[in-house]
Amino acid sequence: MSTELSSIQVEPDIADAYNSAPQEDQKKIQLLMGLWLRELSTQPNMNLSEVMDMISDRAQARGLTPEILESILNEG
Repeated sequence: MSTELSSIQVEPDIADAYNSAPQEDQKKIQLLMGLWLRELSTQPNMNLSEVMDMISDRAQARGLTPEILESILNEG
């Protein structure tokens, strides 16, 4: 899969936290943002909050619990 660089405006402390995060964590954040944006682009009548809820519902239906998600995000 090819990727393309895209920039978004965030507050300085958020940018600092992202830029100082380990490469592995940055990749996880990029993956999550990509999923949210993909869903948002395929569901034009939904706002971001609704898309995030839909993604959460799908993940839970597939067996993803908060504990499993935390474990995945803490890997590395």
